[in-house]
Amino acid sequence: MKATAVAPSNIAFIKYWGKKVEKLRIPSNGSVSVNLSNLLTTTTVEFSPKLKKDIIFYNKKIVGEGRTHKRVIAHLNRIRNLAKINYKAKTITQTNFPDSVGLASSASGYAALTVAASNAAGLKLSEKDLTILARVASGSACRSIPDGFVEWLEGNSHESSYALSIFPPDYWKLTIVVVVVGREKKQVSSTQGHRVVKESPFFKSRLKNIKKKITDVKKFIKEKNFAKFGHLVEREALELHALTLTSNPPIIYWQPETVRLMNLIQIWKQEGLEIYFSIDAGPNLFLFSKENDTNDLLKKLRDNKFNDFILNKPASGARLIKNDLS
Repeated sequence: MKATAVAPSNIAFIKYWGKKVEKLRIPSNGSVSVNLSNLLTTTTVEFSPKLKKDIIFYNKKIVGEGRTHKRVIAHLNRIRNLAKINYKAKTITQTNFPDSVGLASSASGYAALTVAASNAAGLKLSEKDLTILARVASGSACRSIPDGFVEWLEGNSHESSYALSIFPPDYWKLTIVVVVVGREKKQVSSTQGHRVVKESPFFKSRLKNIKKKITDVKKFIKEKNFAKFGHLVEREALELHALTLTSNPPIIYWQPETVRLMNLIQIWKQEGLEIYFSIDAGPNLFLFSKENDTNDLLKKLRDNKFNDFILNKPASGARLIKNDLS
């Protein structure tokens, strides 16, 4: 009873921030995202009657008792209950990008765990059901299951909150450059950020406008209208951080290099380079450009001493692979 899956991280154009039902991770609003080709998690899960306890490896180190250990065990228990098995499991996970720095490592990780563990347990779940299962482990993990450009439907119940592909990966040839300005683990987790966001005086007004933004961003993607798409995505990212900055207590995810790069991007746009940014709950930026502008963008990054970056394009979602980790 063994299976291996690989799953991408994703970046949300319209963000998920705040929860209606925390236990089930049903979001306060829907969201739209794209999967990233070079931010990946690979996980092998093996259920065996020979194991006396669950064993969890992460990047070649055993995971001891703690929050991550409890979350993984809880998700394995969900899958065991669905499959009606009681075997313990060995999970081996490897990532190719830093975790807990605002790059959606939990989305990638729990999507890979969901697909690998459910298949190892013998479950034959639809894509919709996989997104629902992944969502309970980590909200944004549901968006890393379907291919390409993805919408997470807000829903009002466990069954109605799920993700689906709205455009395939090759629909729009965008370049997404992830610029890593800080690799240290953030002091305030996204989970805590979701809990305190309702303290922001801007939270209710955001929810009033969010459905129109979702409709607009899907329209701009369909039309491949890069200027309107980029303008909306950039403003949405800043709005997210307006919420974190005005939560109680306030959460400041940015670092000095975050602000320096955001200012440079505005200068580069004035100079004729069409580029837009997004940023999740962390200091690192996601830069969007057209394919023919990629080399100019990378040169400007290097010239300004931003050398730690990862080049991406829209990607497939979580999928099974044959090569098991050991």
